Amino acid sequence: MAARTAYRPRRSVLYMPSSNERALEKAKTLAVDALIFDLEDAVAPDAKDQARENACAAARSGEYGSRELTIRINGIGTQWHDDDLRAACAAGPDAIVVPKVGSADEVRALVAAMETAGAPDHTSLWAMVETPAAMLHCEEIAGASPRLTALVMGTNDLAKELHAEHVPGRQPLLTGLSLCLLAARATGTVILDGVYNDVKDAAGFEAECRQGRELGFDGKTLIHPGQVEVCNATFAPSAAAVEDARAVVAAWEAAGGAGVVTHNGRMIENLHVETAERVLAVHKAITRQSADAGA
Repeated sequence: MAARTAYRPRRSVLYMPSSNERALEKAKTLAVDALIFDLEDAVAPDAKDQARENACAAARSGEYGSRELTIRINGIGTQWHDDDLRAACAAGPDAIVVPKVGSADEVRALVAAMETAGAPDHTSLWAMVETPAAMLHCEEIAGASPRLTALVMGTNDLAKELHAEHVPGRQPLLTGLSLCLLAARATGTVILDGVYNDVKDAAGFEAECRQGRELGFDGKTLIHPGQVEVCNATFAPSAAAVEDARAVVAAWEAAGGAGVVTHNGRMIENLHVETAERVLAVHKAITRQSADAGA
């Protein structure tokens, strides 16, 4: 199924604690594709109200350039959820991120609540999927509403629910990650990989970024500004990949755009050309976004 919206780079998606005004200010200078102004895990209970005000002010400010701005509200059933949702809808960010979404019914209820609260049309819903039940029903969740445009993997909570260990390669989590990837591609939904917890382990972080890209994730959620550069580089097509994609398309077009052609000893057919065209579209979008950020 085709994607629901035009491609937008979401290589790096950084959580920012909205109770920390210095962090929100610093975010304006980071080469990150998207920001999640967090009201949930990163904010202490006694700071929730101020964090909500800060996040909504940031989303309305117009001071973050081309970065995609989202607000993560507190989960369904918490004492802050309803106020968070109403305030976020009024602020009109690019998306509202909701943790621990576990069913299609919850998606539909969230969308109805957003509409009741007057969320503008451009504000979409991002659902965090973090539990075994969410993994098993991910296609239903992803397909529950056109307003849901992204799935965000909550790998820390998933590991907790599975009684699994955090190990290199994430073998205990791969079944759940793969089920969600299948659901995302079947429904044309963006999907973002979960966070890497050890901000001092650069090699481990890069390896997990590479694994996420190879699995098919659109990008990765981050917990520290120091992770942005590596994440952006890993989830962007390499110069060699862009050059090869251009050559594949050129060889196909030179042969009349039909049947099968050979390029550098490889058999090329239509599916390879579609993959090459996607690489070029991603490269173009990233280049354009980088130019806009530097303007």
